[in-house]
Amino acid sequence: MAGTPTGATVDEVLAELAALEDPRARVVNERHGDDHGVNLARLRAIAKRLGTRHEFARELWATGDTAARLLATLVCRSKEFGRDELDAMLRGARAPKVHDWLVNHVVKKGPHAEELRLLWLADPDPVVAAAGWALTTERVAKRPDGLDLDALLDTVEQEMKDAPDRLQWAMNHCLAQIGIEHPAHRARALAIGERLEVLKDYPTPKGCTSPYAPVWITELVRRREGRDS
Repeated sequence: MAGTPTGATVDEVLAELAALEDPRARVVNERHGDDHGVNLARLRAIAKRLGTRHEFARELWATGDTAARLLATLVCRSKEFGRDELDAMLRGARAPKVHDWLVNHVVKKGPHAEELRLLWLADPDPVVAAAGWALTTERVAKRPDGLDLDALLDTVEQEMKDAPDRLQWAMNHCLAQIGIEHPAHRARALAIGERLEVLKDYPTPKGCTSPYAPVWITELVRRREGRDS
């Protein structure tokens, strides 16, 4: 199908996305909770062709279509969303990939990231809380000043083992990031990971790093020390 012009309507873009549906890709994506079958490289190509179109992104999001919402996160202006608007968007973004792209491509780049981090981190909905942990992991890596890393490790130690899958994954990422980025907390992060054994048996493709925190921490630190030597 020929690409839609940059001035395309929402209906035209939805038709293009529908034409890109691959039933085999949908089967794979649905195993992870994502109800779409569009190749993400092709979706990014559409975003590149459209360019930044914030109001159009809002229209795409309003369709509720998963592929359209993914596209919306790529063509919006993150700074133009209000805090409450982003909060409502996240709570309505149940597909994991939409959830992840909204946090990573939009919220992290906007002015409300810290306020939303604190709001979401304390939310009783584990999917919303997972977004708070994702934003916390970003701070652990890039702006740790002001974070109580010991308190974060306390929470991980107490709650991660029995957390629902998506929240557990986000907390585990934060645990690993603390161990990787902060040598003073590394031994404790490793000990927590070893004791809880979360994701210890997660199937990991050859050449990829296991998400099991002790392995993840050890491997990333080894690579960094190898570069610095």
